Amino acid sequence: MSDPVQDIIQEPESALPAVQLSELPQSIQTAAKNAGWHQLTPVQSKGVPYQLAGRDLMVQARTGSGKTGAFLLPMLETLDASRKEPQALVLVPTRELAKQVAKDAETLFAGSGLGVVSVYGGVSYKPQIDGFKQGVQLVVGTPGRVLDHLIKRNLKLDSLRVLIFDEADRMLGMGFYPDMVDVQRYLPAEHHGYMFSATFPQTVQSLAARFLNNPDFLSLSRDHVHVTDVEHIYVVTPRMDKDRSLVRLIEMENPQQALIFCNTKARVNYVATVLKRFGFSADELSSDLSQNARERVLGKLRDGKLRFLVATDVAARGIDIPELSHVFIYEPPEDPEVYIHRAGRTGRAGAGGDAITLIRNLEKREITRIAAMYKINFKEQPVPTDEDVSNIVAQRLTAHLEGQLRNRDKLKAERMERFLPYVKELSETEEGRQLIAMVLDDLYHQVVHKSESEADSGQSQGGQSPSGNKRGGRNKRRR
Repeated sequence: MSDPVQDIIQEPESALPAVQLSELPQSIQTAAKNAGWHQLTPVQSKGVPYQLAGRDLMVQARTGSGKTGAFLLPMLETLDASRKEPQALVLVPTRELAKQVAKDAETLFAGSGLGVVSVYGGVSYKPQIDGFKQGVQLVVGTPGRVLDHLIKRNLKLDSLRVLIFDEADRMLGMGFYPDMVDVQRYLPAEHHGYMFSATFPQTVQSLAARFLNNPDFLSLSRDHVHVTDVEHIYVVTPRMDKDRSLVRLIEMENPQQALIFCNTKARVNYVATVLKRFGFSADELSSDLSQNARERVLGKLRDGKLRFLVATDVAARGIDIPELSHVFIYEPPEDPEVYIHRAGRTGRAGAGGDAITLIRNLEKREITRIAAMYKINFKEQPVPTDEDVSNIVAQRLTAHLEGQLRNRDKLKAERMERFLPYVKELSETEEGRQLIAMVLDDLYHQVVHKSESEADSGQSQGGQSPSGNKRGGRNKRRR
C-alpha cells in the first residue's frame, strides 16, 4: 500500500560524524565480518560513535534497522573480558527478544572472551543462576525477572558500565515501568545509558529522563520527531471473522482507552456486546441513548472507568480525550473526510497515536482513495494469530504473577505451600489443566482489563498492572 519512503535522519546539535566499518577498532571489524556483516547499517554507522565516546543516547529506529548490532558492537570495546562480572545490562520487553539479542551477542562475541546470559520469566531460575556463576559480562533480560535475581542476590550490578533499553515503548506497554524503577536502585551511580525505541511518546521520554544522563537524540525513522503523530494502519480481515480480529488487535495493542467507530447504530450495539462478552470494559454511544444515559457513559469515560467506547460518528461529536492512543475503525466510512475526523481523535497534544482500520479485501480501494486524497502513508498489518495473542497474554500475566510473588510475605508464602501438591495433581490431567486455565483467564481479565480507578486503588497486589501505560503494548512494531 505504501510507497518506499526514505528514512529521515535527525541528529543532535553536537553530532558525531558517522563511521564506516573499516574505521572502527579491529575487534569490532572482526566480529562484524565473522557474523557476515560487510558494512554498517545507518543506525550502526550513526549510533556506534556515541557509545564509544560514552555519550548517553536515545535512538529512534525501526525494527529491522540493525539496532541490535548498534548497541552490541561497541561492547566489544567497552567491556572487559578479564573481569568475570556483569558490566552491561540490556532490558527487553519479551522473552523472545531476550533470546534473540543473546543469540546475536553470542555470535558477535565469539572469540572475544565475553559471555552472555538471557533471563526471563516463566522458566526455571537455575539455568540463569548457573549462567551468572560462569562470570558473564552481559545480561539480557526482561525487567521483572532481572529484578527477581537482584532481590535474591543472584545478580549484582556493582560493576555495570552500560545500560540498554531495547524497544522501550513496548516495555512500557507491557507494564514493566514499576520493575524498571526498582531495578534502578541496584545500579551504580556511574554508568552510561542508551535507549532504543520505534516511537518516543512522552512516556518514553520521561523514562529516558529518569535513567539517562543528558542524552542526545538520534532519529533514523521517517517519523523524525521525538514523538509520533498518527500512524495509519489497515488490517485485512474476513467479514465473518472481523469481531474476533478486533479482539485480537485489542489484546495485542492493549491501549488504556480507545474509541471504536462503526457506521450504524446496530453495528455499534453488536461490537459493544461482543467486547463485553469477552470481558472488556466497554460501552456504546449512539443517537438512541437518552441525554442522561449519554452523560453517564461519557462520565465513565472521563473518569477512567471505561476502556473502550464504541460509537457512531454522530454520537462521538464533542467527545475529547486528549491522550487517547488508539482509534479502531471497525468499518471504513463512505466519506473519506469522515476517516480524517475519526483518525484525528488520537495523536493529540503531540502524544502520538494509532488509527487502525479493519477492512475486507474489496475495501482496499477505499483505503487507496483516502491515502491519495490526504497523502497518507498507510501501513498494512496482519491480523494477529491466536498464538500471537496467547504468547503476549502469557508474558503479561507472568510479569504480574512474579511481581505478586516477589511481594508476598513469609506467612503468605507458607500458606501458599498448601496448594503445590494440588497444582501438581491438576497439571497431570486434561480436566485439571482446564481448571488452571480458567483461573488464569479470570485473573488476567481482572488485572489487565480492570478500570483505571481500580488500578489507582492499588488492587493489584504485585504493584503493577500488565496493562502498562497509555500507549499500550504492541507485540510487533511496524517501524
